[in-house]
Amino acid sequence: MPRYRLTTALRIAAAVPLVAAGVAFATNSPAWAAANPGPGFPAHYSAPYAEMWNSSSSLMAAYNATGNKYYTLAFIISQGTCNATINGDTAITDSGWNNAINSLRAVGGDVIASFGGASGTELTSCGSVSAMQAQYKRVIDQFNLTRVDLDIEGSTLDNTAANDRRNQALANLQQQYAASGKTLAVDYTLPVNPTGLESDSLSLLNNAKSHNLNVNLVNIMTMDYGPAMDMGQAAVQAANALHGQLGQIWNTKTSAQLWAMEGNTPMIGVNDSSAEVFTTGNASTLENFAASNGIQELSFWALGRDNQGSSGTPQSTYQFTNTFKAINGGTSTPPPGGGTPIHGYGGKCVDVAGASSANGTAVQLYTCNGTNAQSWTHSGTTFQALGKCLDVTAAGTANGAKVQLYDCNGTGAQQWSQGANGSLVNSGSGKCLDDTGWSTADGNQLQIWSCTGAANQSWTLG
Repeated sequence: MPRYRLTTALRIAAAVPLVAAGVAFATNSPAWAAANPGPGFPAHYSAPYAEMWNSSSSLMAAYNATGNKYYTLAFIISQGTCNATINGDTAITDSGWNNAINSLRAVGGDVIASFGGASGTELTSCGSVSAMQAQYKRVIDQFNLTRVDLDIEGSTLDNTAANDRRNQALANLQQQYAASGKTLAVDYTLPVNPTGLESDSLSLLNNAKSHNLNVNLVNIMTMDYGPAMDMGQAAVQAANALHGQLGQIWNTKTSAQLWAMEGNTPMIGVNDSSAEVFTTGNASTLENFAASNGIQELSFWALGRDNQGSSGTPQSTYQFTNTFKAINGGTSTPPPGGGTPIHGYGGKCVDVAGASSANGTAVQLYTCNGTNAQSWTHSGTTFQALGKCLDVTAAGTANGAKVQLYDCNGTGAQQWSQGANGSLVNSGSGKCLDDTGWSTADGNQLQIWSCTGAANQSWTLG
């Protein structure tokens, strides 16, 4: 079946805060260029592709009309040279797009920058890992991104040397940003059939794993299959097939974690083949399926098509955006597999007792051992291990209230901010995470206590 094409010329065809590994809380954050930092993404969200050859005002126009806060910017490419640009002809310092990103973030939204698409050369013209890495970094720093999307298809997908360079470059950047307290989630957008990914896409993902690149999600382009079919059911079928394929690559993840690694992106309305039409009814089918299975991201190609004149299917303006945005919500979550230890007093680690994910499990100090019980991810103002949040028992505010693991619920008992001298301040109580009694004994349950700036309240992630 023919693959999906993101064609700039035709404009018709055409993915926790996140993991903050290596944060040393006592250090100052670096000064990031241009756009203000964003609030990140919820656990489930819709981020339609916004065509960057259209006006930068399209982001706030869509937000004002729909309330949807999340968008994927398409595309960052380099037309024949190792130089990241907007669509090959506009500098990434363009004030229009930087201001649009700032405006969206000011109302609580955020953006993902997408590199590639079928019409551009992505950054394959960068002939070394270091050169490619430098160009990704330029864009990430300019837009102050915590998430990037790599739309890899066509001949680019079969360029195994470039795929290897890309995965190395992105893995290096994840490590560098983590060491500075900044997060970087990496999404891959790939062509798919209803039966799943093809072998070249699977090879790309296996290569990413071999370089220890933390892949946040795999976003499948559920479109342009060729023959006429029910496009909603085809998208669901492809999602089910992807679930099994991801499980073969990341075979230690639970079924829920695999669903949370999925994104799904149809082309709304008439596809490149006029026999294929993704209708508003198909959109409802897909959104219901995604919500019931815990899929992380829904998107579609493209924001500029979300009207009847452009999509070629009966709809109201922004109807697809309004349908998909129903998935938005949930506690912000980091990319799977990106946790690191939190070191505390005496060189010991913050640990979940017995590696149990049961609500109420004690969070304690323990000899560092590299297990999942000591693998923490920093997402926005929460710290998570084993899929649950660092929590003050019963939302206590008194000195000595114990700290536990509990379902993430967004309350102040689970909100933590950086304080002085590497401290972690609990928002609900205004008190600090504290090693009870200055003890370095394994199993000493942590607590909150009035902030003192002492060594038993100093913590380092990484």
